[in-house]
Amino acid sequence: MKYATLLLTFIIGSLSVSAQHLVQIGKGYSSTSVNTTVFRNSSLVTFKQNQYTAYYDADGYMVIGKRKLGSEHWELQRSQYKGNVTDAHNVISLMVDGEGYLHVAFDHHGQPLNYCRSTAPESLVLGEKEPMTGKDEADVTYPEFYRLSTGDLLFVYRSGASGRGNLVLNRYKLKQRKWQRVQDVLIDGEGQRNAYWQLYVDAKDVIHLSWVWRETWMVETNHDLCYACSSDGGKTWQKSNGETYNLPIREANAEYACRIPQNSELINQTSMSADTEGHPYIVTYWRDTDNTIPQYRLVWHDGINWHNRPIMNRTQAFSLKGGGTKMIPISRPRIAVDKGRAFFLFRDAERGSKVSMAYTADLKSGEWQVTDLTDFSVDAWEPSLDTELWKQKRQLHVFVQETHQGDGEKQIASEPTPVYVLEINTKQ
Repeated sequence: MKYATLLLTFIIGSLSVSAQHLVQIGKGYSSTSVNTTVFRNSSLVTFKQNQYTAYYDADGYMVIGKRKLGSEHWELQRSQYKGNVTDAHNVISLMVDGEGYLHVAFDHHGQPLNYCRSTAPESLVLGEKEPMTGKDEADVTYPEFYRLSTGDLLFVYRSGASGRGNLVLNRYKLKQRKWQRVQDVLIDGEGQRNAYWQLYVDAKDVIHLSWVWRETWMVETNHDLCYACSSDGGKTWQKSNGETYNLPIREANAEYACRIPQNSELINQTSMSADTEGHPYIVTYWRDTDNTIPQYRLVWHDGINWHNRPIMNRTQAFSLKGGGTKMIPISRPRIAVDKGRAFFLFRDAERGSKVSMAYTADLKSGEWQVTDLTDFSVDAWEPSLDTELWKQKRQLHVFVQETHQGDGEKQIASEPTPVYVLEINTKQ
C-alpha cells in the first residue's frame, strides 16, 4: 500500500501539531459521501495492537481492513456484502468486542437490520447475517457501536422514520456472546418528532447522550439541544443535576442544554466527548437570530451550569433547507478533549475544504487556533476518528477520503479515491 508523509508541521501556541503520517489503505467509492459521513462514528477502531477499518469500494462491496499499529501495511478483505452506496445514509459501523471479534452493521436507511460478526477473533472474514434481539429490527437507520471497558458492546439505532422515530439501545454480553435489549424506546418522538443524537462513552463507562429534536424530514425543523447520561449501561438515565429521568424521554421532560429555535441552520448528528471529571462537551453549529452566518459552537456543562461559545469566526453564510443528504459548505464537527485541551476537527469551504483542526489549551475560555492538516481538498468529507485509540493512548487517527455529494441524495460522478488514515501527533 502507498505510504505518504505530509511535510506539514505547525506550532499552535505551545502545541506542536505534526501531520506526519498519511497512510493509504486502499481506494473507495466516492460519488457520494457514504464512506465519510460524521455519523459513521467508528470508521476506525483499535483493539490491543490491531487497528481495523471498513469502507465501500468502487463496486459498492464492503472492504474490511486490519493493520498493526505503527505499520504502513494494511491487510484487506473484500467481503461478500454489498451496500446501496448511492444513498449516503447507508454507512458502515464497526467495533471489536473484548474477545477480538469484529461486529459490523451496514446499509441501513429504513431497511431491516444488516448485522454480522467475524468468524474468529482478529479475522477479517465475516459470517452470515444474523438478528440481534429479533425485535424492532425491520426499520433501522443510523447504527452505531460503542465498547465498554468490560469488553461488552452497545448498539444504538433509530427505529422508524425521520420525524417519527425512536432511539433503541442493545447490549452485547461478552460472557454469553448474546445481545439483549436495554431500552425499547429510550427517546420517544411520540409520533410527532424524533431525536438526532450523538453519543460518547467515557473512561468510566458513563454514557453521555445529546440530541436535537426534528419534527419532519426537513432539516430546517431541527431545534434545541438536549442531554442525558447513564452510569449503569443504559438501564437508568439522569440529567446533569443527577435527577433521574422518568423513561422514555420526551420533549416535555428532556433536559435542555441550549434552546435553539427552528430555522436556525442547526445541524443534526455531530459529536460529543467528556473530560476526566465526566463533564460533557458537545460541538455543533447554528446561527444567531440576528445573523445569517452559522458558527461552530462548543456547548458544555461545568458541573453546575450549561455554557456555550463560538469556536471561530466564519464569514460565509448558507442555509439548510429540505431533506435527504445535504451538500453543505462545512462539515459536521468532531471533538476530542483531554485535561482541559480540545482538538476540533472539521472541513470548511472557506479554507479550501481541507481537513482542518482548531485547538485550544483551555476549553472553557481559551483562544481557538486553527490550522489545516492536509494540503488537498476532501470536498464532502466529514471527520471520524479512532475513539478507542484516543481513549487508550490519546492518539488521534482520523479516517480521510475525498468524497463528493449532490444535494438531496444525488451522486457526483467520480472515480474511486484513496482512503487514508491521518495520524496526528499532538505534543505540548
